Amino acid sequence: MKFTVQPTTDTGLYSILLRFSKDNSKFVFEEGQGRLLGGHGENLRNTEYPEAVGAEQLYQQGINGQGVTVAVIDSGLRDVLKSSMQNIKKGNRIKAFYNAIDDTLVDTQAFDSGDAEENGYLQDGNGHGTHVTSIILSFLKNVDQETGLAKTSRNSIAPKANLVAVKALDASGQGSYADVIRAIGFVVDNKDKYDIRVLNLSLSAPVKSHYWDDPLNQAVMAAWKAGIVVVASAGNGGPDAMSIGVPGNNPYVITVGATSDAYSSDYADDDFLAAFSAAGPTYEGFVKPDVVAPGGHILGLMHGDDQLALVHDNYQDGEGWFMMSGTSQAAAIVSGIAVLMIQEELDLTPDDVKCRLMSSAKPAVNSQGELAVSVFQQGAGLVDAYWAVHSTAMGCANRGLDIEADIAGTSHFGGFANQDEHGNYYVQGLEGNGYLWGEGYLWSDGYLWSDGYLWADGYLWADGYLWSDGYLWSDGYLWADGYLWSDGYLWADGSIEANTWVSQE
Repeated sequence: MKFTVQPTTDTGLYSILLRFSKDNSKFVFEEGQGRLLGGHGENLRNTEYPEAVGAEQLYQQGINGQGVTVAVIDSGLRDVLKSSMQNIKKGNRIKAFYNAIDDTLVDTQAFDSGDAEENGYLQDGNGHGTHVTSIILSFLKNVDQETGLAKTSRNSIAPKANLVAVKALDASGQGSYADVIRAIGFVVDNKDKYDIRVLNLSLSAPVKSHYWDDPLNQAVMAAWKAGIVVVASAGNGGPDAMSIGVPGNNPYVITVGATSDAYSSDYADDDFLAAFSAAGPTYEGFVKPDVVAPGGHILGLMHGDDQLALVHDNYQDGEGWFMMSGTSQAAAIVSGIAVLMIQEELDLTPDDVKCRLMSSAKPAVNSQGELAVSVFQQGAGLVDAYWAVHSTAMGCANRGLDIEADIAGTSHFGGFANQDEHGNYYVQGLEGNGYLWGEGYLWSDGYLWSDGYLWADGYLWADGYLWSDGYLWSDGYLWADGYLWSDGYLWADGSIEANTWVSQE
């Protein structure tokens, strides 16, 4: 794979017509203007991303997420297309719907009896949560781009996974720290009851403190420690350095950036890193994101009267489909892959899943075999579901970290990112023909990086953030050069939101 950073897709240079079904559903992109037009009948679409990351190949092998539960904390869930939701409900795949805002629970029995639908318990006034969830586990069939006929494969990553839907964001896509933390607490407390193995967090907030002092990050670490794989979006504040949000800045979790295929899914050489995709390192020197996944013009389900669909109506087709870009969508793809990995090997720990996702990812390189974009933009590279599922790698993620000590507040940690005298950031630890980063993670697949790991494309960082060489902060340790966050920040007033709307890329 080869891709480059582009500020945006230059839509004025060409016109694109994409056919999504035999009923002439299409997305027209002409002279900088786009519109998703609906067809009639079976609501079939080719979402493309399952094939792009290798999940479609796994589906043919029977690896489809069956028996594994994923929790999605977002703006909720709505019954958009009966043909998709019926499979989920008839198969008892919705295990619970918890509203963390009013602290109400609709349990499995209500879905089994039909009471949940009759009483309108499924709620999502924004649309973001439904879109993200459909990327993970919609059961609708994919469609062949050439013939328009239905394939045997589905248009999500883990189409037979179970779901715990948790509403913590309102109709505007915003929520309080208190509600999101309550939502995470519900997931952790009910992990065994619903057999929750993966938690998707397609949301972010500005960084206001070290990761270990942030109460949302503390809740996320508790989930990871409990054995739940936490997948977080990097945020849509890119491409500037140090733009990763909370909880994506947490060193333990799997943080996901976004790529785009430039509207040419059959041709990989023009793929690029989305301009909105947030970049690392974190304030504590960790390389983030950990991986990248498709996040440009992603098709998913959304009710036509939800806020996002109303405000951006040119990206809905009137039949339940909506096109959206963001690291939220990329994170959903990775959550689906994590589900597939666990289905194949039930004993995997969160660290195991992170290790295999990273070690099987494909870095973007140029024609000379050099990195096309910085490690602070792409992490280990583009995820590959097929090789992640079949990987046997162990012990290569979160090495040198101690999550129990971090939660207890007795020790805290920093990464291997550093800054040179010119303000450029690089990763310490060159060794042999590979490189060391991410607390000892060794990548020795022959990709030779230039000495110094300079920020790609000449991005210069403010020269006020220098790391010491200790990589370990004990309780109360002050930032090396005196950088402190205001003591007046009240966490009770903290807010978080679904990643902000960005233009299609």
